[in-house]
Amino acid sequence: MSASGSSQPVVTRFAPSPTGFLHIGGARTALFNWLFARHHGGKFLLRIEDTDKARSTKEAIDAILDGMRWLGLDWNGHEYYQSQFWARHAEIAHKMLDRGHAYRCYMSQDELAAERAKAQEERRPFRIRSPWRERSDGPDGEPFVIRLKAPQDGETVIEDRVQGRVAVQNAEIDDFVLLRSDGTPTYMLAVVVDDHDMGITHVIRGDDHLNNAFRQLAIIRSMGWPEPIYAHVPLIHGADGAKLSKRHGALGVDSYRDELGLLPEAVSNYLLRLGWGHGDDEIISRDQAVEWFDLAHVGKSPSRFDFKKLENLNGHYMREADDGRLAQLVAPRLGALTSDQRDLLVRAMPELKARAQTLNQLADAARFLFDKRPLDMDPAAAALLDGDARKLLAAAHGALSKLGSWDHDGLEQCIREVAEQEGVKLGKLAQPLRAALTGRATSPGIFDVLALLGQGESLNRIQDQIVEPNE
Repeated sequence: MSASGSSQPVVTRFAPSPTGFLHIGGARTALFNWLFARHHGGKFLLRIEDTDKARSTKEAIDAILDGMRWLGLDWNGHEYYQSQFWARHAEIAHKMLDRGHAYRCYMSQDELAAERAKAQEERRPFRIRSPWRERSDGPDGEPFVIRLKAPQDGETVIEDRVQGRVAVQNAEIDDFVLLRSDGTPTYMLAVVVDDHDMGITHVIRGDDHLNNAFRQLAIIRSMGWPEPIYAHVPLIHGADGAKLSKRHGALGVDSYRDELGLLPEAVSNYLLRLGWGHGDDEIISRDQAVEWFDLAHVGKSPSRFDFKKLENLNGHYMREADDGRLAQLVAPRLGALTSDQRDLLVRAMPELKARAQTLNQLADAARFLFDKRPLDMDPAAAALLDGDARKLLAAAHGALSKLGSWDHDGLEQCIREVAEQEGVKLGKLAQPLRAALTGRATSPGIFDVLALLGQGESLNRIQDQIVEPNE
């Protein structure tokens, strides 16, 4: 199905530069392109724009591919590498030259610098107006660049699917370089040629590229090629409204997974809601996103990145996640676990995940299960062992030692009876028990903690705290 009413199938692309990680803004761009293509039954292509060989690295490329796969954004066919098409880019530059839509420019760097300085002095935008624009008598053997012969009259209009009607006076478009003097293409030329050759129908990208669209249209029209449909999405800002930076969360996607402990479905859901909405829906599955996504509901204003909302959303998805999957994700954060310990982690997951919002919090909550005795007490837990706490622990130890069946219901009945016999409320006994069993003041429910640790380990940990440390 076509998004424009024609029979031409939708083809979108994501075209990152491999000079760093796949940042969160790029991930949202990829998601929007992926969803739009899948919604319309079209194709989503991936092109690595590696023309900057000095800054492009294999590590960055691997990080981009890894991040895309983690987010579940599969692409049709193989990934493309822009550097493979330099000969094709040069071919188009020379065709434009032959058709009179481009020209050879022999301006030196000194001449360009002088023109730039003059523009600054006159306080006007710097626009290249080369003296070679209408000349064909260039010196033989001298280096030259090929520049676009940009239209100078009228205006260029884009009916953007997000921004609406946007117009620029053609006088504002300069004669930018298409092919450098060493024969390599500029970004502006390469993008247009690649999009055309790959059959891209919709260019969905950040609105920082909106000005580029007018320059790229000049190339497209000079070649008589079909014009893509543009959709320029507002950028993501921090919670304070400033441009997104590392302090706001402009990290690599791998950091959200490895350092922050987030699930891909939560990150995808959050990115989807950054600038796009479907009524009041907040929790949106991937299938729903494919069914509902459109460009008409992409907002025109920048979205604000909010870590707290992202963590809350992640907590929802963790509670919905399979226990075995969560245990597999958490286990590496807990060190080398035996097979029995991994089984214990799976059994503990229903209680652990109810209180955690990230995998890091989940790992921290699970750590007590595998701590070696004697436990290191955090200050809050140590404070719970003052006063009559050890006397209460001794009473609990005696009663628990006599239990024949170590299950949740039996443990609850036993501890409640001890509290009643000692004349205290349940919490007065449960808190020192929690400290003795976990070394912390917070944990899953105390009866679940006892059940998970087992009778032998629970009794040993309680015994460790009955005896005063200096005895």
